Amino acid sequence: MDFKIKGKKFYRNGEEVRLISGAIHYFRMFKEQYEDRLLKLKACGFNTVETYVPWNIHEPKEGNFIFDGFCDLNEFIETAEKLDLMVIVRPGPFICAEWEMGGLPGWLLKDKNIKLRCMDEKYLRHVDRWFDEFVPRLVPHLCTNGGPVIAVQVENEYGSYGNDKAYLEYIKRGLIRRGVDTVLFTSDGPTDYMLKGGTLEEVYKTVNFGSKSDEAFDKLEEHQKDMPLMCMEYWIGWFDHWEGIHHKRASKDVVENFEIMLERGANVNFYMFHGGTNFGFMNGANFTDKYMPTITSYDYDSILTEAGDVTDKYLGVRASMERYFGKIDMDIPKNSVKKAYGKVELSHCCSLFDNLDNLANSIKSTYINNMEAYGQEYGYTLYSKVLEGPIEELPLSIDEVHDRAQVFINGEEAAVYYRNREPQLMNEKFKMDNLKLLVKVPKEGLKLDILVENMGRINYGPYIKDFKGITEGVRLQGQFLHEVDVWNLEMKDLSKLDFKNEKVKGPAFYKGSLLIDKEEDIADTFITLENFNKGIVFINGFNLGRYWNVGPQLNLYVPYPLLKVGENEIIVFELHGCNIPEVKFEDKPLWK
Repeated sequence: MDFKIKGKKFYRNGEEVRLISGAIHYFRMFKEQYEDRLLKLKACGFNTVETYVPWNIHEPKEGNFIFDGFCDLNEFIETAEKLDLMVIVRPGPFICAEWEMGGLPGWLLKDKNIKLRCMDEKYLRHVDRWFDEFVPRLVPHLCTNGGPVIAVQVENEYGSYGNDKAYLEYIKRGLIRRGVDTVLFTSDGPTDYMLKGGTLEEVYKTVNFGSKSDEAFDKLEEHQKDMPLMCMEYWIGWFDHWEGIHHKRASKDVVENFEIMLERGANVNFYMFHGGTNFGFMNGANFTDKYMPTITSYDYDSILTEAGDVTDKYLGVRASMERYFGKIDMDIPKNSVKKAYGKVELSHCCSLFDNLDNLANSIKSTYINNMEAYGQEYGYTLYSKVLEGPIEELPLSIDEVHDRAQVFINGEEAAVYYRNREPQLMNEKFKMDNLKLLVKVPKEGLKLDILVENMGRINYGPYIKDFKGITEGVRLQGQFLHEVDVWNLEMKDLSKLDFKNEKVKGPAFYKGSLLIDKEEDIADTFITLENFNKGIVFINGFNLGRYWNVGPQLNLYVPYPLLKVGENEIIVFELHGCNIPEVKFEDKPLWK
């Protein structure tokens, strides 16, 4: 396929083409769902699909590359090609996307001196290794080689972060010398400072916005004349944070703004066409005046729901497509079946503290350090110390908790320290003074445990270098605590847990089974944990993601490919204990 820019228009195989695209992230759904989502995109009249490529999914550990299995970009692109869809690829190396650390691997932060997204030799060495592995896998799919990939992005919204033009040039040259010879582009917000900082002279420029399209395109034309107008991210919804609201945007508003762009002759990429899910520990976070982690759902109030269902927004946009481009000769694929399987008792449980050695090997650490220093990227870190007494009552200081720490005294939860919030006393047996837990050590000593959760690294703005765990140490009065035991609780393998049929207190694992009798009963569903407080859920060993009763998300989407005929194992890791260990499978999402 031949794809070129000539003046203010795009041409495909010599014929003028308007790009009407939708963002669908292959890493936020299962492979079995690729075709359904792409068929629905095509049935909406779109001719192009866009996706980011998250580096951290494909190189989860330094030098360990994964390109098949759950996140298979190759299969996603080939499925799009089969449906005669063009593809736009945005490989970063930084992608934002409300994804953990904007797609950068957490293991980069093992080196505290590394500088991200700039001409830092330490950082670029890792980028080069990543590009050496990834780009040759992309090149066969380029339109110049007969594939469907028509354009590749240089970095991502760089003008929102920096203005290191040498770095942008380095990324551009890195793509070119590895074989990328199709259209290269940048995307930035429609302001002077973003477009000045994030673009290169000879690279095609696009802009991102959710409204006021004429103003945005006017600003783009000030920086780039006589080229096609394109909104690379038309924000038709928004993402949610824990403790926040569930965002919604009216279909009428989305359609009206879209038609304004069509009247102007612009090209549009809808962000998101289908949002999907931040499975596992891969949600990102934002930081303005405080730290705000993103929820597990990435529904985004998209054109398709998190479960891939057609919405009023979909129907409105499809009607616009028919008004402007003619009748769409394709039926809309049906929505997936949803099942309400009902209640499941989680009758077996076990304490986290009784199973530490079944989850990880302890590390003897001279001083309390951040998670990455111990070779850990995701999950929970437990710091444990036996304090010798007697010591008079003194305040406990935890310096820079990233992100949420539970403090236990002799196994009892005493307080919760949450990043940029006031600490919360959890047990009336204990006291606080000046927002610090007071600790008195008897003659026989006491056990201090601090369990810290990485709730997602910041994915946008100046604070993406986001170390996790306890980043500056723990002090009793002014005295730093040393000689601690550390457990890296990445929760990758739960097979050695010693489950019992008895109640436990504190952080614990709860296990039960969902029984499915026959193949035709396997369907999408949603797991509701109304008796639980905060934690993560595993279905047949797959980390579904985080839940938290503060909302706005009140249940988790369970895609049908996770389920099987027979017993489906459910394990819930609950941080604060549960008196009624029971979950419920429903046929719809619930929001607060």
